[in-house]
Amino acid sequence: MGQGTESRPVGTEEGPGSGFELGPETRSGPAPSGPVVEAEAITVPLRDRPAWGLLMLAILGCCVITSVLFSIYSGAVKVPLGDISRYILDDTFQGPFRSIVWNIRIPRAIVGLLVGASLAVSGALLQGVMRNPLADPQIIGVSSGAGLFSILILIVFQEYEYLLPPAAFVGATLAAVIIYILAWKDGINPVRIVLAGAAVSAFLGAGISGLMIFYSDRVHGALIFMVGGLSAKSWPHVWIIAPYAAAGLLLAGLGAGRMNLLLLGDAAARNLGVRVEWVRLSMTAVATLLAASSVSVAGLLGFVGLIVPHATRLMIGKDYRLLLPASALLGAAVVTFCDTLARLLWAPTELPVGIIMGAVGAPFFLYLLRRQTM
Repeated sequence: MGQGTESRPVGTEEGPGSGFELGPETRSGPAPSGPVVEAEAITVPLRDRPAWGLLMLAILGCCVITSVLFSIYSGAVKVPLGDISRYILDDTFQGPFRSIVWNIRIPRAIVGLLVGASLAVSGALLQGVMRNPLADPQIIGVSSGAGLFSILILIVFQEYEYLLPPAAFVGATLAAVIIYILAWKDGINPVRIVLAGAAVSAFLGAGISGLMIFYSDRVHGALIFMVGGLSAKSWPHVWIIAPYAAAGLLLAGLGAGRMNLLLLGDAAARNLGVRVEWVRLSMTAVATLLAASSVSVAGLLGFVGLIVPHATRLMIGKDYRLLLPASALLGAAVVTFCDTLARLLWAPTELPVGIIMGAVGAPFFLYLLRRQTM
C-alpha cells in the first residue's frame, strides 16, 4: 500500500455510510468457548391446549346427558329407556309413565342440574376471587347467610315462601360483606378469609339452631333443608331457581376474561388496566347470587363448590373461559347422579343428596387441607 493510506481490518466500522462491512465474527459475536447448549422446546401441557379443553367439554356434556337419563330411568318404578325419548319429544305419546316422567323426574333432574351448575361455578369464582383453593360457598359462610334467611322464611314467615330466593340472596350478600370486612387488612389474605368465614358460619349456624328450637313444631321441612336435598322438587321449584341461575351463569361467563387476569396477581392485573377490587366485588356478588339461588331450593348442599372446581382444574387447567363452563357441566352431572344414588341405595327410603355429597366431599376436603399444609 502507498503512503497516506490507512489500513483497517475487516470487521471495523466508522459509522453509517462508511462503506465498511461487518465481519462475520462481529455480526455473530465472539465464538463460544464452551460446548454449545441447544435451547429446549417448550412443551405445553395437554390439559392447557384448546383442543383438549373442547374435547373435555364435549365429554362432560355427554356425562350430563347420561346423568339425566339415569335419573329419569331410575326409581321405584323403572321407566323403559326406549320410552324416555318419546315422553320428552313426543307430546302425543300417552304411555303409562308419562305423569311420573313429566311431573316428578324431569323437574327434579332439571333442579339438580341448575343447583349443581350454580354451586360449582360459585365455588370456582370464589376460589379465584379470594385466591384460596379452599373457598366454597358453605365453608366461608355465604351459604349459611342464605340458609339463615331461608329458614326464617320457612318456619316463621311461611306465607312469604315465594320470597325465598331474594331473601336467600340478601342473607348471602350480608354474610359475604361481613366476611370481607373482617378479613380485610391491607388487602385480602386467603387465610384470614377462611378464618373469618368459619367464624361467620358458626355464628349464623347458631342463629339457625335457635330458630329451630323456638319453632320446634315446624322443623320437619327445615331438617331436610339443613342437609340439602332434592326430594319432592317439581316445576314450581324449576321456575324459582331458573331465572337466578341463568342470570348468574351468564354474568360469570362474561367475567371469565377478567378472572384470568386476576390469576396474574393484583399488580400485573392493575398494569393491564383491570380494576381489581371492582372485579372482586362484582364476581363475589355473582357467586353469592348463584349460591343463594341454590340454597333457596335445595338447602345447604355442601362440598359441590369445593370438589367440582378442583376436579375440573385437574382435567382442563386454569383458564376460566373453559373452567367455568366445564365446572357447570361437571357440577350438574355430579349432583344429578348423586341424587339418583341417594334414591336408590336404601330404597324405598330416600336419603337427602347432601348426605352423599358430604360422604364424598369431606375426604376430598381433608386431602386438599393436607396438600395445603405440606
